[in-house]
Amino acid sequence: MSNTLYVVGTPIGNLSDMSERAVNTLAEVDFIAAEDTRVTLKLLNHFNIKKPMLSYYEHNKRERGEIICARILAGEDCAIVTDAGMPCISDPGEDLIKLCGEKGIKTIVVPGPSAVISALAVSGLETGRFCFEGFLSVNKKSRREHLESLKNERRTMIFYEAPHKLPSTLKDLYSSFGERKLSIVREITKIHEEVIRTTTKKAAEQLADGSVKGEIVLVLEGKKDVEEKSYTLKEAVELAEKLIENGSKRGDAAKEIASLTGFKKNEIYKELI
Repeated sequence: MSNTLYVVGTPIGNLSDMSERAVNTLAEVDFIAAEDTRVTLKLLNHFNIKKPMLSYYEHNKRERGEIICARILAGEDCAIVTDAGMPCISDPGEDLIKLCGEKGIKTIVVPGPSAVISALAVSGLETGRFCFEGFLSVNKKSRREHLESLKNERRTMIFYEAPHKLPSTLKDLYSSFGERKLSIVREITKIHEEVIRTTTKKAAEQLADGSVKGEIVLVLEGKKDVEEKSYTLKEAVELAEKLIENGSKRGDAAKEIASLTGFKKNEIYKELI
């Protein structure tokens, strides 16, 4: 170890998920950058680790990032941890990694539990292609724009959500995407772990009462391609005839049905004569 930042994953809830390598790394570095030193102290005490800590969170990340990098460049090793799971994922540690990159500081990952991947694995939805969208904004306009940008997303989508915001989020998901499969995964690795496999419609109607508690990950089905109906020429002509019965001109009806069925306008028009 020398002049290195270690990105150390910690348990989401169950302390038994802490890897031996992660324990050894925290015991060997010179200091630890922690999102909340009180939370990390409990983890360190559990594994009988005594190590200096420096708080590093959203509102002090600029100042503390420079301090952390200066100490590493001076010869120390640092481990960055978050309160639970992998640091730097939807987390201010992202800035520290960028800063280390700019300063030429070596970074090494010590992987651990991830709520994103864990929720996806048990969601029952497609896992081959997915995207992580983090937390939705509390600002209504920003939230609406975020969801609007995902309307045509075909990959499975994963969101973090807080329990007090869940009711409005469930309603927004149904309003934005219509009825789609939705898995609500809560309290991962904890005593009350639960996977609620439902739909956006059912969730908005049945679960928007604030009854779902705990740390929540939402896994949403991506957009499915609508199967195109295959028409015969006879069916295409019949559709055109209905338009004519309703007042359309023969040429206009042939053109409209041609665009719907894939047949050429002249083919349909010829059959109509």
